[in-house]
Amino acid sequence: MSATPSGEIMPAPVYGTGETVSIIVAFPPGHRRTPNYIKGKTGVIERYCGAFINPEERAYGLAGLPKRHLYRVRFNQTDIWDEYDGPVVDTLDIEIYEHWLRSGTGETA
Repeated sequence: MSATPSGEIMPAPVYGTGETVSIIVAFPPGHRRTPNYIKGKTGVIERYCGAFINPEERAYGLAGLPKRHLYRVRFNQTDIWDEYDGPVVDTLDIEIYEHWLRSGTGETA
């Protein structure tokens, strides 16, 4: 547990830089920040970005609390796009909230 600058107590981030994570495959109704093309894909935590109000709830006028941990996750382009023919070193970084992540590789729901 740790405290935010406003004094809010929240659990520590689950993932650290360099850890392998997969994006859950889920299709809840409504506004979601996690792109469908990245669901089920595996990447590596590039950095922890901080804890923020949940925009998926704010979109509906809710408070978006408790805050959610946000990470920048790096994906190899060749792992995202079946027919990607660019350099194998090409990557894509996406900021994804912790509730969309699972440890390890492979599709998890």
